[in-house]
Amino acid sequence: MSALQPREPELPTDPEPVAGAPGLAHDETLAGLLLDRVDLAGRRARGVSINEAVLRAVDLSGCKLEQLSLVDVELSGCNLSNLVAPRARLDRVRARNCRVTGMLVSDAVLRDVTFSGCRIDLASLHSSRLERVTFDDCRLEQTDFMNCRLQDVRFDGCDLTEDDFRGAMLRRCEARRSQLEAIRGADRLRGLSMPWPEIVENAGIWADALGIGRLEE
Repeated sequence: MSALQPREPELPTDPEPVAGAPGLAHDETLAGLLLDRVDLAGRRARGVSINEAVLRAVDLSGCKLEQLSLVDVELSGCNLSNLVAPRARLDRVRARNCRVTGMLVSDAVLRDVTFSGCRIDLASLHSSRLERVTFDDCRLEQTDFMNCRLQDVRFDGCDLTEDDFRGAMLRRCEARRSQLEAIRGADRLRGLSMPWPEIVENAGIWADALGIGRLEE
């Protein structure tokens, strides 16, 4: 059975443009808004919720947003590098051409999320739950999926070099046209489906994970 596709975000038809940068106070809710080229770098807050919103070229780099909630949100060209958001919740979110290098979202829940053309290297999703999440043409080198629960997760045209899947559990996941060199925890990829030529191409990874030695011809 193929992995289920993420549901699309339910976006406002006419979001209200925001003049200036919002404060991002504790437990603040932003809804029905358009944030365009807003600098929010380095903000700190707990319990921020952003609902039914469109974010374009918004800078959230270096923010510490504990229990951040994004529901029905589209992000385009945003900078989320080094964002720290433990116990975050992302539900029906679409991110396009975003920089997510070094993001930390441990113990988070990502449901119905699509990343397209994003750079998500050196990031950590440690102990998070991912359901119906698609990574399309993304750079994911050295990303931490340790102890994650992945269901209906798709990797299409992604670079997973040196990713860490130790302790992960996968169900109905797929990988196509993706690089898997030097991944850790390859023995935890039960539940991942790949095209047969790509399974054969990565035979060395499976042999190493199973402890199968190589005989000289």
